[in-house]
Amino acid sequence: MAAKKQKEYLRKDSEGNLHCWWCEGHDDYLAYHNEEWGRPTVDDVRLFEKVCLEGFQSGLSWLTILRKRDNFRKAFKQFDFHKVARFSDTKDVARLLQDPGIVRHRGKIEATINNARRALEMLDEFGSLASYFWSWEPANREKDIGKTPSPYPVPNVTRTSTELSKDLKKRGWKFFGPTTAYAFMQAMGLVNDHLPGCWCFDQVELERKKLKRP
Repeated sequence: MAAKKQKEYLRKDSEGNLHCWWCEGHDDYLAYHNEEWGRPTVDDVRLFEKVCLEGFQSGLSWLTILRKRDNFRKAFKQFDFHKVARFSDTKDVARLLQDPGIVRHRGKIEATINNARRALEMLDEFGSLASYFWSWEPANREKDIGKTPSPYPVPNVTRTSTELSKDLKKRGWKFFGPTTAYAFMQAMGLVNDHLPGCWCFDQVELERKKLKRP
C-alpha cells in the first residue's frame, strides 16, 4: 500500500505522537501498542503465553483478552508451560471453567493444557520455543493471502503464517490457525507491522536489528 494511503491509518495521541490506528480510544490498548506490540521477544514463557492468549482471542477482540490477561496469568501459573503441562484434564479443566476472570471455553482451556505438553516436546527437539518460532521469521515482507483481503495496510494471513500454522497442527498444537499465527508473529516481533510514521516503527526496527536470534 502506498505511503500516502498508510498515513490515513496513523492517529495522534495526547502528546502529539503518531501511532497505528487500531489502538485508538483505549488507554490500555495504546499502552500495549507502545510498550509491547512488535517488540522482538525470545523469552519462552512470553512466547507460550502469546500462543495461548491468541487462541483464547479467537472470535473475540484482543482488547477483551488484554483486559483479562492478569486473570489468565493467575489461572495458568503465569503460563509456565512446565506447570500447565501437569494440569489435570478433568479437575483443572473443571476449575478453570468456573473462573469468571478468564474466557470459559472448554475447547480453548483444553487446548492450552495440550499446547503446554506439546511445548515440552518442542523444548526437547529445538532446545527452546524461541529457536523454533524465530526460525519462521520471514526474510522479506509478505503479501496478504487471506480469503478476504485485509482492508488495512497490514496482512491478515501470509504464506509464512499459513505454513507455521500447518506445522504446529502436525505437531499436535491446537487453536492456532493462519490468522492467529500472523497475529502472533506481529506481536512477538517476527515482523514489524507498526506503520512507517508511527513513533514505534523505528524503535522496533532498531530492536530487531540488535536482537540476537536464538
